[in-house]
Amino acid sequence: MTTRGSRSEKVKRIFQQFDGNQDGGLNREEMAALVVAVNPRVKFSDEQINAILDEVFRTYGDFIDGEKGLTYDGLLRTYDDGAGDVDRDFDALGLEFRPDSGNGISASEEASTSSIADERVAEPQKKQRTAAWAASPNHGIVFDDTWKLVDDLEILIKRLRVKQMKDGKMKGDNFDVFSDAGWSRELGPTTDDKRVVWEESGHDYTVFVKELGVLRSRADGARSREEAFDGHMAIGRVLYEHQLFKEALVSFKRACELQPTDVRPHFRAGNCLYVLGRHSEAKEEFLLALDAAEAGGNQWAYLLPQIHVNLGIALEGEGMVIGACEHYREAAILCPTHFRALKLLGSALFGVGEYKAAVKALEEAIYMKHDYADAHCDMASALHAMGDDDDAIKEFQKAIDLKPGHVDALYNLGGLYMDMGRYQRASEMYTRVLGVWPNHWRAQLNKAVSLLGAGETEEAKKSMKEALKMTNRVELHDAISHLKQLQKKRLKGNGGGNGEEAFIIVEPSKFKVVGDKTMVRQELANALDIRAFQRITRLSRCDVDLLKKEMNENDTPVSYSGSGAPEKSIRKASLEGILRRLLSFLKPETFVGAVKAINQKILSVLDESESGRVDLGMFFAVLAPICTGPLDRRKRVVFDALLWRQVDAGGTQIKKVDAVGYIKLLRSIYIPSHGFSEMMEIHGETDTSMVSLAEYLVMFDDTDWGFGIMSTLLKLESGDRNRHGSHACAICRYPVIGSRFKEMKSHFSLCSQCYSEGKVPPTFKQEEYRFKEYASEAEAMKDKCMWFSLHPKSSSPTTP
Repeated sequence: MTTRGSRSEKVKRIFQQFDGNQDGGLNREEMAALVVAVNPRVKFSDEQINAILDEVFRTYGDFIDGEKGLTYDGLLRTYDDGAGDVDRDFDALGLEFRPDSGNGISASEEASTSSIADERVAEPQKKQRTAAWAASPNHGIVFDDTWKLVDDLEILIKRLRVKQMKDGKMKGDNFDVFSDAGWSRELGPTTDDKRVVWEESGHDYTVFVKELGVLRSRADGARSREEAFDGHMAIGRVLYEHQLFKEALVSFKRACELQPTDVRPHFRAGNCLYVLGRHSEAKEEFLLALDAAEAGGNQWAYLLPQIHVNLGIALEGEGMVIGACEHYREAAILCPTHFRALKLLGSALFGVGEYKAAVKALEEAIYMKHDYADAHCDMASALHAMGDDDDAIKEFQKAIDLKPGHVDALYNLGGLYMDMGRYQRASEMYTRVLGVWPNHWRAQLNKAVSLLGAGETEEAKKSMKEALKMTNRVELHDAISHLKQLQKKRLKGNGGGNGEEAFIIVEPSKFKVVGDKTMVRQELANALDIRAFQRITRLSRCDVDLLKKEMNENDTPVSYSGSGAPEKSIRKASLEGILRRLLSFLKPETFVGAVKAINQKILSVLDESESGRVDLGMFFAVLAPICTGPLDRRKRVVFDALLWRQVDAGGTQIKKVDAVGYIKLLRSIYIPSHGFSEMMEIHGETDTSMVSLAEYLVMFDDTDWGFGIMSTLLKLESGDRNRHGSHACAICRYPVIGSRFKEMKSHFSLCSQCYSEGKVPPTFKQEEYRFKEYASEAEAMKDKCMWFSLHPKSSSPTTP
């Protein structure tokens, strides 16, 4: 990784290359030449060039020197903010790096050299060997006494490092093999590619903290509040650079106390908190930094994009991906050349299931930085999700070519090959993952499955044993159980092997039901889809009364939609906050999956115009039927939500057109296979009459035009964990859990899923199939006893 010293030297060479009149600034013409030269593969229009220059000269106004243009410090700041890649631009220009700075010491050595013996070297020497940030505008050291603090702190840190390395206590992990989240360098260590872990429990560290306290006392004893602030900020920056994040946080917090309205200490404290895994606190600090920056005018304009980026990352750490998208977008608007913001935006959009928008953002990031391996990797994942597997493979390969040890690209490409049935290639990808990350148990497990698919049974067993050595997670035991089932099927030759069919699919009209309690196939299929959605979103664990509580406590202002009708609408990011309260029991990563499912199934319909706003009352009404709670209570909360969304709330009736529109929307979301044109033709949309609770309940429960599927859904909710002894499904071979569907003539049994899909064993071909549903084994035994009472002298029937 480029050190800060060599980095600034490269920027200086680039600056000198384009400062044609050597006046110490880059005017618009010189800056345009630089933009074109470092992007040789891009053909810019005059409008694009002017837009870029306008943004640069506006954002970095503090670094513009009159007619001369952007100063060297300003160009360095653009690179620090992620607007360009120094190494890429330097190579593109074909410049030669000269590390010697004129005094016989390389720039990198200047940045890191520190003398323990002589603690009081000349003033220029201090500035040369201190990190470049200390001398940079707006971030740097202002007072002379602060230099002494920094110098003494560097000595203390070096002593600590020497002692811990001597004792073998320091640890380092190379994170270069993982996907770079794309965030500002402010969020991670900048000195090298390794995360350093300091041993904090030993005597050496205790002595260091004590001596550090003396330096902090010296800072507090400064002649003025401004000088004390300068001292604590400098101490924090040095500690941060050396990855002493907990101690750095103490300094930045003290600086916040000294100057609460200054952006920098809040920003730095947020970075520390994020690295320490305290995402919620990091978010709060970034919000304080954002408020201060927006109140401070142009003074902090250069930092605003990075605040938005880092705030977005902190929100993602909490699982708030939709909110993160808004801040990534804002960063990209403020700094159109911020390729990291665009990459993060694309990744976040992919995370909430908006694949087309994700591809567009990632394309823009790659357009600005064609060698951005992580962007290529995420682009491939989005393309795969959209079904474009050929282009996805190409993008994964680009990421791997740019970074051969890219674990995410290798692992996801393995998954793509598995989906395509190319098991041999998949196992090769997982082998490469294990070469980089030997204890990656998921890669080891998937390698076993892919080897089995490729017919290499013995190798698959070896790989599975290796996975078991790595972890004892339940996923492995489930996989082993399923592999045994597949092996049994192959040994018996019962479907799927020797050219035999595993099952045949029968048209719905040939499936007949016995008894009025047996669920119809299509209705069960729809209910199973809703049940699966309940599970993935965990809404089946969200009490419907929590929705009512949100309505009572949520004072949503009335706004006007594109149609001009007043409604209580809310931005998606704010809605995500409500969901976080409703699903507060979920871990961040699980919550992201729930939001993705809700966004794809519900919000995409409610926000069909893609305005970014959603009718909150209608959202509550759509959610209520699938939350947990008695059926009557769920339906009542739906009615209350429809009442609440009305601008003239307070009445006891809702408009009939609203009730009809709601049911239409409900069915389009949860039962998309059903059409609604007939319903609208019959009921009409111009009806201005009002509907009471009782009338609404009749409409809701209507089996043809309402949401009568609720009774089937409740049946699944209450019985989908019931087991049926030793009975296994004749198709999937898994033990039957939930309802068991017995074919009355051939006596084979199906699970709910296979029954809903119309699958039957190929050995039982009939003109029609008559199924009876058993919710539990007790019902089957009752049936059996009744048969004996009706046929006392007959032989025993086939076991139900």
